[in-house]
Amino acid sequence: MAKKYISNSQESVRMFKSDLLEALSKVHFLVPVFIFVPIIGYFIYEAVEKNIGLLIFFEMFALGLFIWTLVEYVMHRFLFHYTPPNKPWALRLHFIFHGVHHDYPSDAKRLVLPPSVSIPLATGFYFLFNAILPANYIYGFFPAFLLGYLFYDESHYAIHHFNFKGNIWKKIKQHHMLHHYQDPDKGYGVSSPFWDKIFRSDFIKK
Repeated sequence: MAKKYISNSQESVRMFKSDLLEALSKVHFLVPVFIFVPIIGYFIYEAVEKNIGLLIFFEMFALGLFIWTLVEYVMHRFLFHYTPPNKPWALRLHFIFHGVHHDYPSDAKRLVLPPSVSIPLATGFYFLFNAILPANYIYGFFPAFLLGYLFYDESHYAIHHFNFKGNIWKKIKQHHMLHHYQDPDKGYGVSSPFWDKIFRSDFIKK
């Protein structure tokens, strides 16, 4: 992905002629919390109701969090930063998916996934994992997977708009800022640099 940066304004360009599509492309950073916290609660409730067992629940919960970190990395690196063919429709699609965020990295309404994207994605992942996991294990796995997504979305907003005092958060923010302002082809992990270290896409420390 070519290094691009236009403005640190908290607003960016209009992306769609349609007022409806334009509205659907923007979202307040707390909207994912209101949508997915009740869903997380429902799955945990079902885990208790279906009596999957405390040990299995915590094993699946830990696995769900871990798998989310990998999904976050893979989606950011290979989907959001996919190099499109030099065709107007492909460049346009790439700009809508992620290019606008690199052009306007502080746009307050385009820092978390809008429900028009997050809900279909979550639904697809639910059916995928439910088909793979043993019966009822999804009730321990999926709430953790969604919690990982929520942490990613909310921390992404915070990284761009909050000043941190803690050393851990300072390092996480620095990692993502280097991705935006130094080299967009490195530092794909947002909530953690773990997979960047594993797949050697981390920044060289000087």
